[in-house]
Amino acid sequence: MGVLDGQVAIVAGGSRGVGRGCALELAAAGATVYVLGRTLHEGGDDLPGSLTTTAREAAELGGTAIPVVCDLRADDRVASVFADVAREHGRIDVLVNSAFDLPEGCVPDTPFWESPLSWWDDLMTIGARAAYAATWHAAQVMVPRGRGLIANISSQGAREYFVHVGYGISKAALDRVTRDCGLQLRDHGVTVVSLWPSFVLTERILAFDPVEWNLDLEGAETPRFPGRGVVALAADPTSIEHTGQVLTTRQLADRYGFTDVDGGLPNGAPDPATYYPPL
Repeated sequence: MGVLDGQVAIVAGGSRGVGRGCALELAAAGATVYVLGRTLHEGGDDLPGSLTTTAREAAELGGTAIPVVCDLRADDRVASVFADVAREHGRIDVLVNSAFDLPEGCVPDTPFWESPLSWWDDLMTIGARAAYAATWHAAQVMVPRGRGLIANISSQGAREYFVHVGYGISKAALDRVTRDCGLQLRDHGVTVVSLWPSFVLTERILAFDPVEWNLDLEGAETPRFPGRGVVALAADPTSIEHTGQVLTTRQLADRYGFTDVDGGLPNGAPDPATYYPPL
């Protein structure tokens, strides 16, 4: 028996990275997980990982992950997916917004005035806007039931410069989505949080040159560590206490007592409390 048996989750951006880790942990905990992304099969781009790979790995863990090809830029398609899930199950218990699009050619410290204006659209659309749209759809189902969890995968880039000006703006906007949506959803029993992992050993991070990107991966976490935090929140009947807040994955581990897949604990991101006090 899993702690989330009978629950239904949607993970936006679950073909790789933190989204994949969240999908795997939610499925392993017993939830039926709909995994949204653009890459159905391996070989669609330069990075490993796909929707079918996530679904297969979830099955190997004894769980159920259903791959759904969905371009999060396409409002009609997003609306259709949420409507289909709600119609089939009558519920959506968990939404994880993990999709993010780093523009091709974006390298560390590229001056914003020397980068295409389209990078703004890439970083904001598959980021804060996609999360807002998914949250809007999820709220339609969660509010009448008086419960639900929405977890936005953010980063300390919301507070500190990282990679590109547009990156930090997008992450800061995502944290604002969390805070303001959490404020309005609080009285309806729906919890909205942002999660800050530390460095995560994603497919993209592992493909970077650590010297060029100034990456110190000592104490980094695996993609499944944030997923364990999402599961812990989803299983906590008092999670509404955290709504509107930004939490680090390490803070969740310390609170709920879980570890990474190797049994250890990552270093963790800086404590966001100074910048985002409770509502």
